Amino acid sequence: MAGEQGSPSSTSPPSPPAASGSSAEEGAAASPAGEGYDPKCVFCRIARREEPGTQLVPCEPEDLVCFQDIRPGAPHHYLVVPKKHIGNCKTLKKEDVPLVEKMVTAGKTVLQQKNVTDLTDVRMGFHWPPFCSIAHLHLHVLAPASQLGFLSRLVYRPNSYWFITADQLIERLQAGSATG
Repeated sequence: MAGEQGSPSSTSPPSPPAASGSSAEEGAAASPAGEGYDPKCVFCRIARREEPGTQLVPCEPEDLVCFQDIRPGAPHHYLVVPKKHIGNCKTLKKEDVPLVEKMVTAGKTVLQQKNVTDLTDVRMGFHWPPFCSIAHLHLHVLAPASQLGFLSRLVYRPNSYWFITADQLIERLQAGSATG
């Protein structure tokens, strides 16, 4: 699996099943205040430093935050999250490609700050609805991917119905379809 990490897949992942009326899709809307903040969303609260138990990792640009996953699947497992509440990867449109690319760049920068030198042994991607635990867009950044345990290899498996790599998502968005 280590060879799959840093390069875009030449094959398309299977189309994930449609999620109708899932809580992840309902979470796609911004807050009633219209500021892109949902007080019920733990990632929105983390982004505003309202969750004292979560330590933020220095991250650029300032419209993103980064922190360690509470259930790490690899020695380095971080989440890159927009401060603005955005539902999930299935709600993204073609014009959101720069945001996804910015999240990937931030993830790579965080890994370099943490002295990860082999950026070809990295897995970056998103869980596909309805397999999202939090209905706020977040990029999983895992390294080294070659050290993923058995369960993590399943949970973060490229070309699966529940996980899409950042490269695969960008390809879908550029083609005009994130919904599969």
